[in-house]
Amino acid sequence: MAFDGITIANIIKDLNDSLLGGRIYKIAQPESDELLLTIKANGGQKRLFISAGASLPLIYLTDSNKQSPLTAPGFCMLLRKHIQNGRIISVTQPGLERIVEIGIEHLNELGDLCTKKLIVEIMGKHSNIIFANDENMIIDSIKHISGMVSSVREVLPGRPYFIPETMDKADPLTASEEDFTLQIGKKSMPVYKAIYSSYTGFSPTISHELCYLAKIDGDYPVASLSPESMHNLYTEFSALICAVKNGNFSPNIVYENKTPAEFASVPLTMYGERHTVPCPSISFVLEEYYAQKNAVTRIRQKSVDLRKIVQTALERNIKKYDLQIRQMEDTEKREKYKVYGELLNTYGYGVAPGAKSMTALNYYTNEEIIIPLDPTLTASENAKKYFEKYNKLKRTLEALSELTLEVKAEIDHLESISAALDIALMEADLVQIKEELIESGYVRRKGGTKKEKVTSKPFHYVSSDGFHIYVGKNNYQNEEITFKLASGNDWWFHAKGIPGSHVIVKSGGAKLPDRTFEEASRLAAHYSKAKGQDKVEIDYTEKKNIKKPNGGKPGFVVYYTNYSMVIDSDISSLQPVSE
Repeated sequence: MAFDGITIANIIKDLNDSLLGGRIYKIAQPESDELLLTIKANGGQKRLFISAGASLPLIYLTDSNKQSPLTAPGFCMLLRKHIQNGRIISVTQPGLERIVEIGIEHLNELGDLCTKKLIVEIMGKHSNIIFANDENMIIDSIKHISGMVSSVREVLPGRPYFIPETMDKADPLTASEEDFTLQIGKKSMPVYKAIYSSYTGFSPTISHELCYLAKIDGDYPVASLSPESMHNLYTEFSALICAVKNGNFSPNIVYENKTPAEFASVPLTMYGERHTVPCPSISFVLEEYYAQKNAVTRIRQKSVDLRKIVQTALERNIKKYDLQIRQMEDTEKREKYKVYGELLNTYGYGVAPGAKSMTALNYYTNEEIIIPLDPTLTASENAKKYFEKYNKLKRTLEALSELTLEVKAEIDHLESISAALDIALMEADLVQIKEELIESGYVRRKGGTKKEKVTSKPFHYVSSDGFHIYVGKNNYQNEEITFKLASGNDWWFHAKGIPGSHVIVKSGGAKLPDRTFEEASRLAAHYSKAKGQDKVEIDYTEKKNIKKPNGGKPGFVVYYTNYSMVIDSDISSLQPVSE
């Protein structure tokens, strides 16, 4: 989701409601591109977090504190000198630009009342925090941008501050229907793209939402719009701008399978069936959304090494398996050599010395076959040679039959670990996976390092009918819930022939309703390599039918009595229980 001008407008409203008239009590710079301002206002103490990070620029109110370096950076010291104890007199946004301008009134060294500006530009990799005086001259900035870096604008002390006009976009706050029709109509591109490329403050998501409200396919070209469709589009556009002007915002997060997918300051009705959660403020939205996104990113980063180990081992075993299968295919000709040897022993007395072939009746099929011969050998010696080939291929087949089963089991095991890495949500979830890789010989335990304490627990859900459902996050947890947590009459679920989690429904001796079977099956589909598919085949049976073979890999089980159902992997109607 883009941090668009409408989101900034919502932030401006919240900051005016919370911070206007407040005094800046503390100024900290936790990271090189971050500020944390503590402000005492009428509503109590507030913290304003500002980040100009290239990958994640943000500004929002928060209750959280961040540890600061022992020695404050120069930009932080400059702000403390000028505006610590200063009073916030304005928070504004030029047009619908992604810019927040905070006006601050303070006393200078002579005791005279002065005004300064803290300007926050939320513009992706071009984001910055700029400190300027009341004449828009830059005093300093958290990032210095010289003429060698940007030909559009220098951001350096002593330079004038201005908003760069790098794109030909109009101000939506002043757009009439005639202007709107002209701006959109001249674009030769999809409708949704024409909206956000014509007006400041609009993201692709909001543009798609406007098209949805106007009952227009946003991916259709502008040229396909009728005058009526264009009028309907402007009506929705105008209603949105009116809501922004009046401060009528509805912050919300759209979840997809419990993962935040989008956020906005206005309702996103186009995600009808997805899980849309209204939130108390845009600051709450931003903190919650990016905290969860960051958690997923952090786990991905933490699991990179483990993923690389698993992927390398998988590729090596798959190559080995493919080679073994090709070798097994080569052994299919062994029976032919056996027949050649037998026929030569039976009819070879009539073969002339130096013959290169022999035609004989194959008494197994009653058909004549031609047997190639080595002319330097006798019929008996040729028969012996064919029997040797037969026996060699037979021994190869016997060895490969066992080896391919072992390699296939190892591939299945590694794919199950890969599936567990996809499921991991916290660092604690990686501990057992790493331990399994250590015990399997893929990771070496560092000398003197003790086995890490396991704090990760299986997922716990409660079905719509009140039955407790448990989902293993990895192979060790799969075994735990199947063979320790579950009793004989509890029900066991797993995606058929696909790496994934064991799912256990505690029946308590009661008969499960169909809805619980379906919900447990959806969990088994979701927590498998088939996640996201509309049709996943799930096997389910009573736990008493599940056995673990001797010497089997962790999480590997067998069963011979089961039922099956085909179902989707959407679990948006289920929420995990907080442990």
